[in-house]
Amino acid sequence: MTTPSRSRPGCSSTSPPRPSAASRSTTFLRHVDPAAHPLLTFTKDWRSIEILPASTTVAVPHGLTLDFGAVGKAFAADRAAAEASAAAGCGVLVALAGDIAVAGSVPVNGWPVRVADDHRLRPDGGLPPGQDITLRAPGGLATSCLTVRTRRMADGRTVTHIVDPRTGMPARGPWRTISVSARTCVDANAATTAALVRGHGAGGWLARHGLPARLVHADGWVHTIVGWPDDHSERPGVKVAG
Repeated sequence: MTTPSRSRPGCSSTSPPRPSAASRSTTFLRHVDPAAHPLLTFTKDWRSIEILPASTTVAVPHGLTLDFGAVGKAFAADRAAAEASAAAGCGVLVALAGDIAVAGSVPVNGWPVRVADDHRLRPDGGLPPGQDITLRAPGGLATSCLTVRTRRMADGRTVTHIVDPRTGMPARGPWRTISVSARTCVDANAATTAALVRGHGAGGWLARHGLPARLVHADGWVHTIVGWPDDHSERPGVKVAG
C-alpha cells in the first residue's frame, strides 16, 4: 500500500529517479472472428490474446473476457492527476487506494509518501512497517502486496488475490510486498504485480527495465534496487518487524 505520508517532509528520504520511457498509445479492445485468427482458436487463456500494433487494438477470442479492475485505479489516478493539474495550474498528487500519480510542478519539499504492506494502523495506533519517502518529480508510484486481501479456502489454506497466469494458481512469493516508481501509475502498478508473479526473478526483471523498487521478502528482509532510496529505519538486508 502506498499512501501520502503523515510524517514530516523533513523526515523523508530522497525519492527515486524516474526512468525515461517511450510514449504509450491508447489501446482498444475488440472481439474478432476466430476464423480470421486461427492461432487464437487453440486455447482460450491469456496466451490467446493477440496485440495488433498497427491498429492499436487487442484481439480477444470469443468466450474470453478481460478484467481491467487491477489497473483501473492506477489509470484513474493518472487521468485525475493530469486533468486536475491542467485545470488548477499547479502540482497535484492523487492517491486512490494505494495507487499514486503526481502531475505538474512538485512542491519545494516534495510530496511525502509512505510505502507499507497495509494502510491500516496497528492496534496500538502506530503506523504499519514501511518507509517514508519523498516524491520530487511527476510520475507514478504503486505497491502490490500478498499479505492483504487474502482468502481462506475450505481446506484451511490461505491464498492471495494475485494469480500467476502461468499456473492459474495464487502467487506465492518469495516477496510479500513490492513498491515501484515509474513514469506513470499504470506502469508502476503493472510492474509491481508482474514482479510479484515472477517471484525469485522479480529484482532482476525490474532492474533490467530500469524501475526503482523496494522489495520486502516474506521473512521481512528489505531489498532496494535502481536508485530507490535507502531505508534508514529498515535498511536493505535487515529484517523488519511484521
